[in-house]
Amino acid sequence: MKKIKMPTAYTILFAIIIVVAILTWIIPAGQYQYMPDGEPIAGTYAQTNPNGQTIKDVLLAPFQGFYDAVDIAIFILMVGGFLGVMMKTGAISAGISGIISSLGGKEKYMIPILMTVFAIGGTTFGMAEETIAFYPLVLPIFIAAGYDAVTAVSVILLGAGVGVLGSTVNPFATGIASGFAGVSLGDGLILRLIILVVTLALAIIYVMRYAAKVKSSPKASYVYDMYEDNIEHFSHMLGDHKSNGISRKQKIALVLFALIFLIMIYSVIPFEDMGITVLPTLGWWFSELSALFFVGAVVIGIVYRLSEEEIVSSFVKGSEELLGVAFIIGISRGITVIMNSGLITDTILYWGEAALSGTNNVVFTILNYLIFIPLSFLIPSSSGLATLSMPIMAPLADFSGVGRSLVITAFQCASGILNLFTPTSAVVMGALAIGRVPYEKWLKFSLKFVLLIFVVCAILLAVASLI
Repeated sequence: MKKIKMPTAYTILFAIIIVVAILTWIIPAGQYQYMPDGEPIAGTYAQTNPNGQTIKDVLLAPFQGFYDAVDIAIFILMVGGFLGVMMKTGAISAGISGIISSLGGKEKYMIPILMTVFAIGGTTFGMAEETIAFYPLVLPIFIAAGYDAVTAVSVILLGAGVGVLGSTVNPFATGIASGFAGVSLGDGLILRLIILVVTLALAIIYVMRYAAKVKSSPKASYVYDMYEDNIEHFSHMLGDHKSNGISRKQKIALVLFALIFLIMIYSVIPFEDMGITVLPTLGWWFSELSALFFVGAVVIGIVYRLSEEEIVSSFVKGSEELLGVAFIIGISRGITVIMNSGLITDTILYWGEAALSGTNNVVFTILNYLIFIPLSFLIPSSSGLATLSMPIMAPLADFSGVGRSLVITAFQCASGILNLFTPTSAVVMGALAIGRVPYEKWLKFSLKFVLLIFVVCAILLAVASLI
C-alpha cells in the first residue's frame, strides 16, 4: 500500500481558503457597529445580507492577501538578498566554524541561551514576523553542530512563541488588548510573568531533550528522510568558502552583520508605549526594515570589496532562496480576506459574546480561554484579534466577578498557543518553509508540547480566577 503523503504548505493553505469560503455560505453574515478607530461596539451586532464567497473570490483571495502582506513579503526578499551578499563574503562560514570549535562539544547550551533571547523579544515587543530574518542564520549553525532542522526551527519558533504567549509589556498584544479593555498595561503582569517563566522552561526542556536524541542518533530526527539533503542545502547557505580562519575583512563584515540585526531589534521596540522615555522610539516597521537590510547588503558588499556585479547577483540569488516564503505569507493572508469579505468574522465574535454571558468566574475564565482558541485560528494576528474582541469580551468579565486583565491573559495564552502551529500563521508557515520542515512533521514534533502548555495555562488561569 502506497504511503499517503501530506500535501505541501501551499495546498494546505488553499484548502483552508476553500473551507472558509464554504463557511461563508453556512455561517450567518453579521456585523457590529464600529468606532472611527475601528473598535467594535459591544451589543450592536446585527445580522446582515449574506455575502457568500464564490469560486472567483477564492481564486482572488491569495492575490488580495499578497497586496495586504506586500510589506512583509518585500521585507523577506530584502533579508534574503542581504544574506546572499553576506554568504558571498564567506564571513558567516568562517564565523560558524569558529563558534563550533570554541564550543568544544557544548553546542547544546546554544538552545537555552537563544530561546531565552527570543522569548525576551516576544514578551517585550511581540517579536514574531521579525524572527524570519534569523532562520537562515541559525539553521546552518545547528546543522553544522550535528542537530536537525526541527531543532533549529523550534529554538526560534517556540522561543519567540512562548514569549508572545507570556507577553508582559508587548504593546501589540497586551498593550492593544489593555487599551480596548480599559485597564492598565501592568494589570495582570505577575500572572503573565509566571506563565512566561513556566512555559519557557518547559519549551527549553522539550527542545533540549529532542535535540539530545537527534545528536546521539540522527535517525531519531523527524526529518531524517531529508538528512543528507538538508546537510547539503544548509551547508550551501553558508557559502562556497572553506574556512581557513577568519580574515580582517570578514571580521568587519560580521560586525556590520551583527549591527544590522541590533538596529532592527532596537528600531521596532516601542519604548514610549512601555513608559521608557530615556531611549527614543524609532517606530520602524517593514518598509524601514526592508531599506535597512538593502542598505546593509550594499555596505557590506562595498566594505568587502565585491564588484557591483557580484553584489547584485548575490543579492538576487539570496532573494530567490526566500521567494517561496513570500508566497506562503501572501497565501495565508488570503484566509482573512475571505472571512472579512464573507462577513462572518463578527458573527463568530458574537457567538463568543453570547456563550460567556452570565457564567461564574472559573467557568467564565476557562470558556473565555477556549473561545479564543478557534478565534486565534481564524484571526492569527494578535493585534487584530485584540482590536476586534476586547471591546466585546472584556466588559463581560464585570458580570462574572473576574478582573478584565484575566480576559487579556486568556486571550494571550490562546493566541500564543495557536500561533505555535496553526497553518493560518504566516510566521509558522514561513519558518517551516525556510527550515524545509514539512508541516505534518512539525505537528508531530510540537503537538505534545502544545497540549502540555494548553493544560498548564488552563490551570494557571483557573487558579488566578479564584484569587
